[in-house]
Amino acid sequence: MKMVIENTTEDNEQSREAYPTGWLVLTKHQSAAKIVDALLDLPPTREFNQSELADLAGVSRQSVNNHLDLLLGVGVIEEVEHSSPQRYQFNPESNVSQAIIQLDGAMNAAGPGPKSA
Repeated sequence: MKMVIENTTEDNEQSREAYPTGWLVLTKHQSAAKIVDALLDLPPTREFNQSELADLAGVSRQSVNNHLDLLLGVGVIEEVEHSSPQRYQFNPESNVSQAIIQLDGAMNAAGPGPKSA
């Protein structure tokens, strides 16, 4: 006899929160996605502080501060040594950055998605 387990939407949501994919960790908050999008538009050697990144991404400085540890931890950005106040730059060589760059290129090659009404 086969047992069928039905998951509720709430169960699925709790499971995703408890065991998120890497994609969800990175894009869970719209502000984090906007920050990554802004980083993709910067020249790789461009340095910035938190306020400058917030302006470039169109998010608050608090949002940048909230996501800074994640972006540093996965290697998307790196600290610029001996900078005060602390400056950062996009790290296009990290595995996560490489995956983001590849996804960006694939999405751009696929063309625009469906138009919103």
